[in-house]
Amino acid sequence: MGGGSGGSLYGSDIKGLEDKVRQRLAEAKEDVSRHVFISFDHEDMDEVNLLRGQAKNDKVDLQFDDHSVKEPYDSNNADYIKRNIREKIDRCSVTLVYLSEKTASSKWVNWEIEESLKRGKGVIGVHKGDTPPTKTPPAFHQNGCKTVKWEHAALMKAIKDANAKR
Repeated sequence: MGGGSGGSLYGSDIKGLEDKVRQRLAEAKEDVSRHVFISFDHEDMDEVNLLRGQAKNDKVDLQFDDHSVKEPYDSNNADYIKRNIREKIDRCSVTLVYLSEKTASSKWVNWEIEESLKRGKGVIGVHKGDTPPTKTPPAFHQNGCKTVKWEHAALMKAIKDANAKR
């Protein structure tokens, strides 16, 4: 009665499946680069919230998961604050520093950059306008961190590159 080789896979079929699995794994690995901690001076909250909002908008090509501090910690205990910020940095692969004229004087931003680098995270800066601020946090400058203009494609490339270099 009939029969035959109905259930066999050919070598070319297996190769095609392997290629599809490799591609999906590469896409999943690439997604990790989008877990971002945003470091900023609290006076820049409005601009940072705009950046966060753009990353959630499906109509723009800026996409990342923000794991940074949304509300200031209600504490004067620096160790408590540092512990909580470290936990957020640990969830990310890249720290994005929002650079403004105020950022260079923020002790917390400088500490977050140092802590991110100690923990092996990529660090990049983003600024509005055509030119970055003249002053940057000491840790940012001393470690030669890259700065990009607030432009979706450039920012996503910088996040991807910072993740790959860590």
